[in-house]
Amino acid sequence: MQNTNTSMAQNIFRVILGLFMLLAGIGHLTFQRAEFQAQVPQWVPLDKDFVVLLSGILEVAFGLAMVFLARQKVWVGMALALFYVLIFPGNIAQYLNRVYAFGLNTDRARLIRLFFQPVLVLWALWSTGSIAWAKKRWIS
Repeated sequence: MQNTNTSMAQNIFRVILGLFMLLAGIGHLTFQRAEFQAQVPQWVPLDKDFVVLLSGILEVAFGLAMVFLARQKVWVGMALALFYVLIFPGNIAQYLNRVYAFGLNTDRARLIRLFFQPVLVLWALWSTGSIAWAKKRWIS
C-alpha cells in the first residue's frame, strides 16, 4: 500500500489520536480496568477481563503505531477505524443496558457518547491520509 502525503495539521491530529489511544490502552490494562469491564456486553462469549486486556493491548499498539509508524499511516488509520467500528457495540450496550462507567450516569450522556464514535472513525481516516488514499485509488 503506497502512502500518501498529509498536512502538518493531519500529522498533529494523528499523533494526538495516537496519544489518546495509548492512554486508553494503559487505562484498560491498569487504573480503568473495572470500568472497561462494565462496558463489555453480556453477549460476548469471553471473560470480560480477557476482553479488556486484549483491547488494551490493541489500543497501546494502535497508539504507538499512530505516533511512530508514519510510513504505514494509511494502513494504521484504516485498521484503527475498523477497530472503532468493532468496539461500537460495546458503547451501544452501555447505552441500552444503562451501564454507569466513566461518569456516564444518564441515558442522555451515554447517547451523546454514541455520536463520538463516527468522529473517531473519521479522525483516524482523515489524519492518516486514508480518505485521500482511497479516493485516489478508487475514484481516479
